[in-house]
Amino acid sequence: MNNFINDKDNIIELGCGPAFVKEFINNTNFKTSDIMKDDFIDIKGVDAINTGFADNSYSIVISSNLIHHVAHPMKLFNEVHRILKPGGHYIIQDVNLSYMFQLIILLMKIEGYDKTIDILNEEVPCNDINDPWSGNNAIPNLIFDNFANFNSKLGNKFELIHSKKSEFLVFLNSGGVIAKTFYIPLNDLFNKLVIKFDNQLTRFHKIFALQQSVVLKKIKN
Repeated sequence: MNNFINDKDNIIELGCGPAFVKEFINNTNFKTSDIMKDDFIDIKGVDAINTGFADNSYSIVISSNLIHHVAHPMKLFNEVHRILKPGGHYIIQDVNLSYMFQLIILLMKIEGYDKTIDILNEEVPCNDINDPWSGNNAIPNLIFDNFANFNSKLGNKFELIHSKKSEFLVFLNSGGVIAKTFYIPLNDLFNKLVIKFDNQLTRFHKIFALQQSVVLKKIKN
């Protein structure tokens, strides 16, 4: 994310959850927000599809593993576009529903996925609207595997400037966020070695990659 951020950017993270991202961003104007109201959140009680922020407020919006929790993705992207400044960036980290990710979901019995949903329909929810932690892990791929179609429905409001699928062993060894899992503590050297190995594995992204990184640029007011 830091490759697309500079010191002068004012940044809001939507759906920050435990707010880990803030620890890794090199920017002093970074604010977290979430629908939850935990003390560590900068702006509490914020609905990502109806933030209440002013138009053209932020040069960067970040969401990390939020999109697969959102019941109405079209509304989320329209809201992000509204609060972004002209030329601003929407920086996204989210699930990649590879074959390995599907297997993990089945084995761990967490969240789930439904590839049959219509993400272009703003009226039909993609997951449980009453549970902010419910997840449909198919949503990011349904959006970004054919982003031109999704963007067209939005009115071509964004330009896709970065897309990469990555992470396998590093993701599995993260220890989890909500669903806590076993992990092996690794020092910096071993982490870098695992990342290099992952970079080779995730070239076969339909099989191994468990995450995807996307950056969009606002091109319309």
